[in-house]
Amino acid sequence: MTLLATGTALAQSKSVQPGAEVTYAFKYNGKDMPDGGIQLIIKGDKARFKPLNAVNKKELQLLDNKAKATYQQISDKDGHLLTFKKAFADYEQAELVPGTDTILGYPCKKAKLVVRSNSIDIWYTNTLPFKGTPVQGYAPGLGLVLRSIRNGNSEYIATKVDLRDVKDEELQWPVAMGQMVDDATYLRQVIENRFTTISIFNQEQISWGNEHHDPAGEQENVTYHYAGGTVILKKVKLPALNAGTVFAEVAQFSNGDAYDRTGSVFMIPKDKKQSFLDGLKNGVSALPVYHEKYRGVTATDDYLPTLELMRFFTPFGVNHYNQKVKIKGYQWADSAVYRQDITELQPRLNGEVWIGVFVGNYDKGGHKVSLRLKYYPGDNDRDTTDKEHWIMPIFNTTNLMEMASQEYGTMFGKDSLEVTVNIPAGLRNLRLRYTSTGHGGWGGGDEFNQKLNEIFVDGNRVYHFIPWRTDCGNFRLLNPSSGNFGNGLSSSDLSRSNWCPGSVTEPVTIPLPDLTPGVHTFKVKIPLGEREGNSFSAWNVSGSLLGEK
Repeated sequence: MTLLATGTALAQSKSVQPGAEVTYAFKYNGKDMPDGGIQLIIKGDKARFKPLNAVNKKELQLLDNKAKATYQQISDKDGHLLTFKKAFADYEQAELVPGTDTILGYPCKKAKLVVRSNSIDIWYTNTLPFKGTPVQGYAPGLGLVLRSIRNGNSEYIATKVDLRDVKDEELQWPVAMGQMVDDATYLRQVIENRFTTISIFNQEQISWGNEHHDPAGEQENVTYHYAGGTVILKKVKLPALNAGTVFAEVAQFSNGDAYDRTGSVFMIPKDKKQSFLDGLKNGVSALPVYHEKYRGVTATDDYLPTLELMRFFTPFGVNHYNQKVKIKGYQWADSAVYRQDITELQPRLNGEVWIGVFVGNYDKGGHKVSLRLKYYPGDNDRDTTDKEHWIMPIFNTTNLMEMASQEYGTMFGKDSLEVTVNIPAGLRNLRLRYTSTGHGGWGGGDEFNQKLNEIFVDGNRVYHFIPWRTDCGNFRLLNPSSGNFGNGLSSSDLSRSNWCPGSVTEPVTIPLPDLTPGVHTFKVKIPLGEREGNSFSAWNVSGSLLGEK
C-alpha cells in the first residue's frame, strides 16, 4: 500500500509494519537528476540501498540497525567478494537543531552534521518503526531520513513511502560476507571498479646491449625489443571510446642507469605504404629521408611518423640508487609515475594498434617501465554527440632509434623543419598538438638556454613561445643520483627547456581556425645553439593535426 501525505499514513504507522520501500529523488541546484534516484528497501532492522540507475549497481550497501553497523560489499575484477563493516558510532554524529517539517505526511525533526567539510542538513521521522537514510554516511540509526541537503545544493527527498510486506529476495541480504577488509582497501577497490585499466607493459626492461629472443612475425600481446633493447613494442587491441577520458600512465624506475633520459610513449600509424615499424625491423635506412640524413621524421605521401602519446623524462637513478645515496631527511621515491590525458588522441587508439615506449640509454641494466591505459566513463554533463575525428601526425624529431643510428634533431641549425600536408575538406576545430623539448647538457647547450619556437603555416607565423620549465626542483626526491653543486643546487633542480627529470612534458594546442582544405606547408623554426667541441644541441619536437568532421 502506498501512503502519500495523508492522515492515514500517521495512523497506520503506529502499528509495526513488516517492511517498507522508500523512494528518493535526487536534485542538484533544484533541478531533477533522474539518474541519481535511489530506493531504500527495509525489512525489520535491515535495509538495502537500491540505486535506480543500473550503472550504479556494482556496489551493495546495507544497513543493520540491530548490529548498529553498515556494510558495503563489492567484487574485485577477479570476482572476489570484499566487505567493509563500519559501526554507526564511527560516522560523524548529527546535532539536533531547531526546525521541523512535514514530508509525505510524516512530522520530521531537523539535524545537522558535517562530513569532510560538507555541511549536511537532514530531516528525519521517528513516527515509523523503521530507520534508514538515503546516503549511508548521513546519520544512520537516527530515524528514517526523508530529506537531506548537502551544501545547500545536493538534495535527496522522499517521494514515496510504501509500507508493505518485503520479501527476503527483495531485501537481498547476502548469505556470505566474503573477505572483511579495512576502509582503505575497500575504497581502493571501489575506485578501481569505476574505470577500466588495460596493461600494455609490466615492468619491462628497457636497456642496451642485452640479447633478446623475440618471436617471429607480428604476434599480438608479445613484447618486441628494438634499437638494442631501448625500444619496446607491442601489438594490442584497444576498445573504442564513445565518451569519457583516457589516461596514459607510465611507472618507471632505474635498473642501473643513473642518468636522466628522454622517454616517449608512441603509436605507429599503419595506414600508409611505409611505417616506422619498417625502420625498427629493417634498420633506419628503411625510413624516408629528410634533408639527406634525418630518417622517418616527417609525413610524406607514403609515410606517417609516430604519433607521440606522452613525452617524459626519467629522473636520476630513482630506486636503484636510493640506498647508494643517503641524505638525512631525504625520503627517495621508489619510482616515478607519469600520467597524461590522451583522450583527444584516442580515436587513433582503437582496434589493432602498435604501441611502444622508448627510453634512451646505453646501460645494460637500464630502466624498468610499466605502461597502462585507463579508461574512465563519461559523466552525464558531457556532450556525448558522436563525432568523427581526424588525427594526422605530421612530424616527430625525437630519435626513437637513437641507439640504432637515427640522427638527433639538429636540422634547425642551418634550416627549419618543414613538412607539406594535404588537409581534407569538411574539418572543423582544426588544431596542432605540439610538444617541444630542447637538449644539450652543458652551460651553452639548448637544454639550459631559452630558445624561441616559431610555428609557420604557408609562411605566416601562427604561434610562438619559449618552452621553459622553472619547477624542476619539485622533483628532487625522485633524483637520488643527481649531482650536487658547490652552491647547494642539485642538477635536477635546474630550469630547463620544457622538461624536468622525473616529469611529463605537456603539449601545447595551437588553434588553426583559418586553415582551408588543400595543400599546406608547416615550418618549425628554432635558433639551434652552436656546437662546442663534442657537445651539441638538438630539439625533440612532435606535431599532430587534429580535427573533427
